[in-house]
Parts: sequence; structure tokens; C-alpha cells
Amino acid sequence: MSGRTIAIDGRSFAWRALGEGPPLLLVNGYAASSADWDPALLAVLAHSFELICPDNRGTGVSELGAADALTVDAMAADLERLLDALELERAAVVGWSMGGYVSQRLALRAPARVTALTLLASAPAGPSGVLGEPAARRALVDHSGTPREQASRLISLLFPPAVAARVDSEFGEVVAAARSELSPQTLAAQERVLGEWHSQAQRAPGADAPPVLVICGGEDAVLPPANGEALAAFWPGARVVQIAGGGHAFMAQEPERVAHLIEAFVREAKHGGG
Repeated sequence: MSGRTIAIDGRSFAWRALGEGPPLLLVNGYAASSADWDPALLAVLAHSFELICPDNRGTGVSELGAADALTVDAMAADLERLLDALELERAAVVGWSMGGYVSQRLALRAPARVTALTLLASAPAGPSGVLGEPAARRALVDHSGTPREQASRLISLLFPPAVAARVDSEFGEVVAAARSELSPQTLAAQERVLGEWHSQAQRAPGADAPPVLVICGGEDAVLPPANGEALAAFWPGARVVQIAGGGHAFMAQEPERVAHLIEAFVREAKHGGG
């Protein structure tokens, strides 16, 4: 996967590209960079699309800039600037978790630039969004302990218990290394963004909104599957698919299935069936 950067308002903004075909913009979530997408998911999607995987501000190679300037709207504006730099008028967009918040805002800011919107384990803004149990929300932003302890805690939130144990054994050290590189300033800024998203409703989409596919995990402890219905209520005509047994990171549990759902949806949207 090749990496490139551009300058946005004096900040370095980075992304990685993989595959060939129509553009597919993949926006990652809280504390995650372009390097954190499941490789199997990317491998399947790269057969059909040119994947454009940005690093949100403060993650990966992208610079944070002023922490107090970080908002969902600002991150959506970064994506517009990236599309401009790539000379792309339009692209299909996939957003996971917080990346789904940013992708929704992009589709509201510039609906003509989004051909199809896929939301993975995400939620609508404001009080209609369904939050996980308080213990899960506290654990998500708990930075205590060693990076390895933080990794185990995070993995336990992303996957159902039986799956989490295996993932922790196989990939816990990798997750710990990634956690150790995250800046406290970025985490704090993103956590503020999460709070703002869930406290402030956003305007309804217009008739020019793109077709929307919502995929949620049946055992998601972070953003429960009830968000599927909540998102369908916000995005009229949205299609909802629930992955039985899927946690918050269900695309790492069933990467091929999720990739094929995205492929079929984007293809249908392209031909006017969304």
C-alpha cells in the first residue's frame, strides 16, 4: 500500500492507496489510522476498487495541528481537500465508527461528492444515537496501564468474548505497539469530538443524499445494533444489514462477507439501484 501526503492549512495530511478501479474512500475510527484496517478486508476490496485510506488528523502520518480545531466537520473538510488533491469529483465512501460520523458529515456537506455511503458500526448524531453501556464507554477512553494492558482492554470492546481472547493472543502485541504511538493530545481531541457528536443533532439529509448501506454487529458493545434502525430513520431508504455475532470490529471477523456487501452496494448505487 503506497503512502502520500499533502499540505492542508500548514498541516501534513496523509493517506495510503491500494488496488485499481473506481475510488473507494475508507475512513477509520477513534484512535485508528489507515494502517489499522483489516488486511483481508482490504485485499478483497482492492480487487474492485482503488482504495483511498486517509489518516485522520493526529493519527498515522497526519499531523494534528491545533487540537481545539478538531471537529467532525473539520475532518470531513479534510476529506474534501483530499478528493480535490486527487482530482476526484466523486467517490464511494465507507466509514467505521467515528469514521462513520465523519463520512455522514461529508455526505451532508457535499452530497454530490459521495456516490454511495456505507456505515460500519456507526450511529446518528445527537440523542437518537444509541450508546453502549457506561462501563464500555469508560473502558473505551481508559488510558491507564501499560500499552499491552490497554490493548487487551480495547480488544475486549471490539470483539465478543470468545473472539476477543483469540485476537488478543494473536494480535495483542501489535495493537499495543500501535497504542504506544498515539499522542494523548490526539486521543483527548477525538474524545471531545465523540462527545460533541452524541450531544448535537445534525440537519436532515436532503433529496440529493447518496444511497446508504448500514452494517452493524449483533453483539456490538460500543455502538449497539439498535443504531441500525436509528440510522435508517435518519437516512431515508437506507438498507440495514446486521452481522450475527459481530462485535464493534465485525469487519475483522467476517472480512470477505463485509467486503462483498460493500462491493455489491456500490455497484448497485452506480447503476441507479440505490
